[in-house]
Amino acid sequence: METSAYYQTLIRPEWAPPAWLFGPVWSVLYLIIIISFGYVLYQWKKGNVKTSILIPFILNAIFNVLFTPIQFGLENNFLAAVDIFLTLITLVWFMVAIWKKYKWVAIVNIPYLLWVSFATVLQFTVTYLNA
Repeated sequence: METSAYYQTLIRPEWAPPAWLFGPVWSVLYLIIIISFGYVLYQWKKGNVKTSILIPFILNAIFNVLFTPIQFGLENNFLAAVDIFLTLITLVWFMVAIWKKYKWVAIVNIPYLLWVSFATVLQFTVTYLNA
């Protein structure tokens, strides 16, 4: 099933954004993520960032990528809620971890933090409404 078609079958709160908005928002966010995560990975390869700081970046990327297959492939709202929550937790973790070394990386990811926070509340609400 197409992701937007599946999304349309779900009971959503009145404040849920339309399905077409997710693509453009994520396109901008992925650009931010690629640049900032890429920079951290580059700094890690140069030995300027410890592996312990890289771990939350890697976990966040994994959880982020898994959301769509879980939500729209498996069509499992509960697992998607767990996944988006883990995405949020690892996002906060990496922003805190990188703050002392490269503040700009944390700052540039604030839109990502705001969207994932909103998406977490939305997913929890959708999960509840469709239980």
